[in-house]
Amino acid sequence: MATDDMEERIREWLTSEGLEVKVREDPRADFHLLVRYPPTKHGHVFNVLSPKDRNLLVISSVTQVDEGQQNEMSKHSVDDSNGWEEWLHETRLHLTRGHVDWVLHVGHGKDKPGPLQAFNLSMPIWFDGVTQNEVMQTLRKLWLSKLSIIHEIKFSYGPGVGRPGPVDDWEKRGKGPKEESNAPTSASKVETDETGGFGTGFDPSDWV
Repeated sequence: MATDDMEERIREWLTSEGLEVKVREDPRADFHLLVRYPPTKHGHVFNVLSPKDRNLLVISSVTQVDEGQQNEMSKHSVDDSNGWEEWLHETRLHLTRGHVDWVLHVGHGKDKPGPLQAFNLSMPIWFDGVTQNEVMQTLRKLWLSKLSIIHEIKFSYGPGVGRPGPVDDWEKRGKGPKEESNAPTSASKVETDETGGFGTGFDPSDWV
């Protein structure tokens, strides 16, 4: 299927479900759509895009962790470093078992990992498997995976202070250690962003 036809078909599927769709200019993608899912005021922004030279659709969303929650995580890492390491470990295992691609942005501590500052979840769909059901189910799966982490963070580290905390990887791009991921990097770097209710931010990391 031609890329233009694919984009038109996906836009029709999304709008037929009442989802808000906007076009994002992205020179590294054949098309890049921003979609709010679910279609409520608490919905988050998801990226639906096709990287250039790939017969592939990528759906992703990144979330920035609240500053207050990051502060509580930092206290946890000082008061109980083993407990903090275990919490991070369980988060990694949870995401891996959920069969989603993930990137964790963890603060650059001196002797131990800092707080979880942001996380990016994504899933690829190759063109021969792109259907309305697959696109919508992928959005739903990523959304539920995000909610699972958000609820766990709120349960463990409180409601936060209502503003996003810092993300070392974004502020020191290229100077600090690379973000942790369970997926190999790609030569095609695709922009993603998130403006949902849990946090706002920008993540220029590779999709997978």
